[in-house]
Amino acid sequence: MKVGLFIPCYIDQFYPQVAIASLELLEKLGCQVAYPFRQTCCGQPMANTGCEQDAVATYHHFVELFHAFDYIVAPSGSCVYHVRKHYDIIEQTEAVKRVRENTLDLSEFLLDVLKVESLDSSFPYKVGLHQSCHGLRGLRLGTGSERVLEKDSKLQALLRLVKGIELVELSRADECCGFGGTFAINEPAISVKMGKDRIADHESKGVEVLTAGDMSCLMHLESIIRRQQKNIKVKHIAEILNGVQP
Repeated sequence: MKVGLFIPCYIDQFYPQVAIASLELLEKLGCQVAYPFRQTCCGQPMANTGCEQDAVATYHHFVELFHAFDYIVAPSGSCVYHVRKHYDIIEQTEAVKRVRENTLDLSEFLLDVLKVESLDSSFPYKVGLHQSCHGLRGLRLGTGSERVLEKDSKLQALLRLVKGIELVELSRADECCGFGGTFAINEPAISVKMGKDRIADHESKGVEVLTAGDMSCLMHLESIIRRQQKNIKVKHIAEILNGVQP
């Protein structure tokens, strides 16, 4: 199985430790992982700001780099959702269809492809899980509260495999953090208020470490935590699954 690791641009620039944890975790689980060095952005920022036609060249570049892999794995539900759902505007060649079908969020790949049932990692902390909107409602990595279905979450299932972890039950477990990419730029006051509300929920439950599958959400929440000088650490789920301590 040939796995291509896609690392979103903001992780590459600001949170390289998440990329390293993702690579190490996949290799520990026996995957043959390659990182194409010519990779860039998936094109989501341009599309979100109404310039999707300007992102087409980026879409083609992504397909060129990754179409030969059996799976393309990324530690970002947001970017994965964009590739799967928004690459429909370019010609649907076999390469494009293959990339769209085989691009998976890290949690999907671990549970649905590798069928992971145990992990050799320990994280003895009280952890609060933030479920990103793209992952939860776009990729269906879990069940949103608005759906009358049995509650489940791929991220929670993976975290429960980690020794010593204490997962808390939040009051509003699937509410948006307020980031929303360019929404945070266009509506900063609303964005920050939503982020503060999410942090308050975690804080009220005694959370020591706040985690998520999307570093973009965590970047937004971490900035508010730092400004408010809260005693909460932030870690991407890949780091926790890989046993990286705060």
